[in-house]
Amino acid sequence: MKIIQKRIYEGQNIYSHKKCIRIDMDLEGYSEIPSKDIPNFNFNLVNIIPELKNHRCGIDEEGGFVKRLKEGTYLAHICEHTMIAMQNNLGIDVAYGKAREIKGDMYYIIVQYEYKNTILEVANLAIDLMNSLIAQNPINFDGRMKIIQNILQNEQMGATTKAICDAAREYKLPVMQLGDSTIYQIGYGKAGRIIEASIGNKTSCVGVDISCDKLLTKQLLQTQNIPVADGSKVLNLIGLLQEAERIGYPVVLKPQCGNKGQGVILNIKDQKQLVDAYINLRKNQKDIILEKYFEGSDYRVCVVNYKVVAVSLRIAPYVIGNGKDSLRMLIEVLNKDPLRGEDHEKALTKIKIDAELISCLSKRGLELNYIPEEGEKILLRENANLSTGGIAIDCTDEICEENIESCINAAKTLGLDICGVDICAKDISVPLKDNNGVVLEINAAPGIRMHHFPSKGKRRNVGKAILETLYDEEPKNIPVISITGTNGKTTTTRLISHVLRKMGSNVGMTSTDGVYLNEKCIHKGDDSGFNSARSILMNKDVDVAVLETARGGLVKRGLAYELADVAIITNITNDHLGLDGINSIEELSFTKALVGEAVKDDGFVVVNADDKYSKTVINRFTAEKIYFAKDKKNPLIQENIANGKIAVFVEDDKICVINNKKKYEIVATRKLPISYNGTLEYNIENAMAACAGLVGLEVDYCMISKGFMDFGLKNEDNSGRFNMYNYLNRRVILDYAHNIEGYRAIISSLRKIKGDNDLIGVIGIPGDRKDDIGYAIGEICANNFDKIVIKEDKDKRGRKSGEIADILEKSILKTNKNANLKICLDEVQALKYAIDMSNKGDMIVVFYEKLDSLLEFINEEPNKQLDTFDEEYKQYSNTL
Repeated sequence: MKIIQKRIYEGQNIYSHKKCIRIDMDLEGYSEIPSKDIPNFNFNLVNIIPELKNHRCGIDEEGGFVKRLKEGTYLAHICEHTMIAMQNNLGIDVAYGKAREIKGDMYYIIVQYEYKNTILEVANLAIDLMNSLIAQNPINFDGRMKIIQNILQNEQMGATTKAICDAAREYKLPVMQLGDSTIYQIGYGKAGRIIEASIGNKTSCVGVDISCDKLLTKQLLQTQNIPVADGSKVLNLIGLLQEAERIGYPVVLKPQCGNKGQGVILNIKDQKQLVDAYINLRKNQKDIILEKYFEGSDYRVCVVNYKVVAVSLRIAPYVIGNGKDSLRMLIEVLNKDPLRGEDHEKALTKIKIDAELISCLSKRGLELNYIPEEGEKILLRENANLSTGGIAIDCTDEICEENIESCINAAKTLGLDICGVDICAKDISVPLKDNNGVVLEINAAPGIRMHHFPSKGKRRNVGKAILETLYDEEPKNIPVISITGTNGKTTTTRLISHVLRKMGSNVGMTSTDGVYLNEKCIHKGDDSGFNSARSILMNKDVDVAVLETARGGLVKRGLAYELADVAIITNITNDHLGLDGINSIEELSFTKALVGEAVKDDGFVVVNADDKYSKTVINRFTAEKIYFAKDKKNPLIQENIANGKIAVFVEDDKICVINNKKKYEIVATRKLPISYNGTLEYNIENAMAACAGLVGLEVDYCMISKGFMDFGLKNEDNSGRFNMYNYLNRRVILDYAHNIEGYRAIISSLRKIKGDNDLIGVIGIPGDRKDDIGYAIGEICANNFDKIVIKEDKDKRGRKSGEIADILEKSILKTNKNANLKICLDEVQALKYAIDMSNKGDMIVVFYEKLDSLLEFINEEPNKQLDTFDEEYKQYSNTL
């Protein structure tokens, strides 16, 4: 078996509301061969991955999956369970997966994951394991799992980052990992805040640099009369011995720039120990500080926003003898504590046997083979950092006011809004100056797991304090509006954005024609997918995100955001079927329903109550629903009205809103510019969808009305959507309709306004649509256009040149054998043909692929200038 492709879903998706990977695989002839028929397969698999014994599988009983293996299950299903079990083996709590046939030997599996790089390697190993078991070849499974363990450690969220992100979740703020880094963004747009561990976006870079230099830090603290250990930088052995003689033994050696207690050698009592320690330290460190050693306890004071939020007494790692086991064995037992991890991923860190630990023991005349007496306490290190195996006891309620002031003053001296102040003192409740206590150093990016997981005492939610200091006021996110559907998405998206801009908001918008910040296009293209939405959500100028969310992005990447404030489903009709595994209108409805499912508890889902397939998915939505419909008598509209909820409808030729049983008139449909005097019924529907979404955002009704009244059919407002131009006294309409319902809506509107003149269609469809779509559109065009020019898109989407044109031609001639028909595959040339076929006053509609080339043609000759807008519509507009 082999992997064909992998697809990562970083958020909610059509398979699960959790992060998932989809793997398409070729079983290479094994699709119908059950596991029981592969020699030794089941035995070897369970022997290698015993976690599979815990899987209940679909039969939901203890050992259910192993039972399925014995009965005979299939490789795709086995691979799914294997990937879940491998993650469980790594300590990752995941359980969801499924396997489905695509066709023949082609299958896809879906598996929940937590860490992207880890799951990608898990997938590779799972497939290799299946192949090795089938061929009965050896595989270094344990060795490769160790490699994956290292990958996991590098990308796993640390305890400090997790505490802050957990606090963000309490405030219902979204969290995004930035690339493959350990840097995260909390919130979207202007509410976005960047963290790297406990460094926030307000933390001074200069302050961080100062704190990294322990000598400079000490010098600055001295200027503020904060007690510090006497000492200085030493450049050679002579200077070392002279400085030690001056300050007196015992002393401490430490790197000038270090962290996590690495390289710190404490309690050096004589010249020999000092020289040996210095020579060893010089092997890895160039800049070394010598300081006076102080007896006392090791305290960490956490300062956030220049307030002391937590204090911990840190205790160096130790073991208690039992009279039987050596120190090495006692350390191994201690490291088996499930609270201890390899690094910062758990509450405590495993104790590593290294040169510093051996040195600590040797100072006491001990070695790792020493067997302590029953109850004998053996100190394993002289520093108490949690990163080297120490533990912590909460002392927040014990620190005195004088010491609080000293710590805050120290933080302000360095300009660090978030820091850890390390203090050596006999008693933190007594002022340092009265207690022979000193500030040892200031730590930027302080680890906070000691405060969240003390071995004794009260837990302190430092993560929440850090989160709150990232925001000037109460942490909150920007509004997110997500619009999906088959037709009308772009117009609805633009109309909502237009109203919000008029209110003074900085609107970030994605759509099928680009990414916009207010009216400025910052990227041109079909930008209705994942990456485009992320670009808006990460833009710090954005007050509100309005995201067109198309089918393709949902299928390929899932949602770019966590939850929307308002989701809108304009309609669901026959389009894109046969693409990306979506073969029915029911499957398409299920896909688009994801947008309505991913809404905040206090948010809204806007649903077209007139649309058959939109109504089939409303039971999937947990948020409150706002219905819109052309008729107030619609049952769903009546249901919402009766329940005091929001409904949008047309009554007496006006778009109206009923909210909490009060009625508000928004705009007359005939005065709505995008309705073309009420003839473009589909744009009235789009306006209702936009209105409902804006009401869900609690936008003032007057602002909705004003915004709707100055949003028209001009290219500047709604580019490529029923844009009408005068060209040599012909009316030319450019529109992006490309499916059956889109064609019907446009043609129905055109027939109302064409008068006695001919209606000419320049028609085509995307190449990836099924043949029956082409035949249906051909029939519609044959029955409605007086003259037809068939063109093709430049992007054939897998079709041969002329193939789509041939389908349309056959359908048209079958419907009307006398049709006035021409074929011109080039879009611009097809428009020229249509103009040549037309007479003054005729109406030509181009269902375009590329708008810019058509506009360039219309503008290219002095006598054929774009007249900015159709005169008929301009006259109508002036009467408003």
